[in-house]
Amino acid sequence: MKHILKTTAAAAALLAAAPAVQAEPLKIGIIESLSGAQTSTGRLFAAGVKFGIDQINAEGGFNGEPIEVVEYDNAGGATEAADKFRQAAADGVNIVIQGASSAIAGQITEDVRKHNIRNPGNEILFMNIGAEAMELTGEKCHFYHFRFTTTAPMRVNALTNAMGQAGELGTKVMSMNQNYSWGQDMQAAIAAAAENNNYQVVDEVLHDVNKIQDFAPFVARIKSAEPDTVITGNWSNDLLLLMKASGDAGLDVRFGTAFLDQPGNLANAGATALGHYIANNYDNSAGSEEFAEEYKSAIGHYPRFVEPQAAFASGMLGEALAGLDFGGGEVNVTDIALALENATYESPIGTISVRAEDHQTIRPVVVSKVVENATYPADDTEMGFQSVAVVPAEQAIYPVQESCSMERPG
Repeated sequence: MKHILKTTAAAAALLAAAPAVQAEPLKIGIIESLSGAQTSTGRLFAAGVKFGIDQINAEGGFNGEPIEVVEYDNAGGATEAADKFRQAAADGVNIVIQGASSAIAGQITEDVRKHNIRNPGNEILFMNIGAEAMELTGEKCHFYHFRFTTTAPMRVNALTNAMGQAGELGTKVMSMNQNYSWGQDMQAAIAAAAENNNYQVVDEVLHDVNKIQDFAPFVARIKSAEPDTVITGNWSNDLLLLMKASGDAGLDVRFGTAFLDQPGNLANAGATALGHYIANNYDNSAGSEEFAEEYKSAIGHYPRFVEPQAAFASGMLGEALAGLDFGGGEVNVTDIALALENATYESPIGTISVRAEDHQTIRPVVVSKVVENATYPADDTEMGFQSVAVVPAEQAIYPVQESCSMERPG
């Protein structure tokens, strides 16, 4: 496989030339949950981004300088994220990156939109690498927001189709999700997929986000509903604690998930996790051994959870930058955004591209199952994920939402 990320020879030549006047560096601000309940997720996003940027810099950087990366801790809150965005803007950041929480992404994307209206010629680009709420490419879409991950319909449709084809979906499904934009999108997608997959939604739960410490009452509700499968978009502590409560109760039900590969989930669930499913952006078992080993060499472990999509987002940025040459002068964020619209990235499971109408990436979706004696074990167990289907990008994508009315520059 080709080197994971590429930049132009011209960029390397610019760096080697060492001009008398220092070129303007591209500045990236990672505004992520680096403390609080979402810390584990936020730090993995940051690690994946830095893996990719480090590779761009190793090959010469961009615009005559290494790309600068600064971390800003939003502490898992939208208000803190707004404060950190203002700080990043004051620091001269060109691109902000965030992934943990659609609620936080909603704040950042609006801050970016308003900043760009007030500061023409000094725009900031938002690379959303994990927030999946439909509204971000719907009513909140704008030219300077790009989403480098899946959405609820992409995950749910892939998941239910694969489980149905394997004869492991059943006819009774329970929906359990967090009560905010992402969880509501998951609930809607689960209901929408029922007819095509011949199941009935026997119960729906929307609960507080990352505030519940004991999921035992929810496990009791699952037992009462008697579903064949529980489909959940839960993530962070809400999924960790749900898996722990399910394991403690010896719950005999199959889970279809979006984030089961979050570190700690399989250890918390124990043997009850065997047979559970996940639909995700990437799975090592479906991908490239070369990428897995390269990532492990750089970071210290095999790529996991949200790290691959973060690394691939950096890779796609690298592909966009490869076609640009600012001659060491001022960084033009609008030109970077236009280049991103036309960039493609060859991930180990297929091509990733951008849909210009809403800036949703068109990307493959992997459906995997928890098995014993996995090639890539998780959580110091013998369990891990085995790919059962890779849905091609053109099959995974859905139509542009009517609510997206994107105004383009110029």
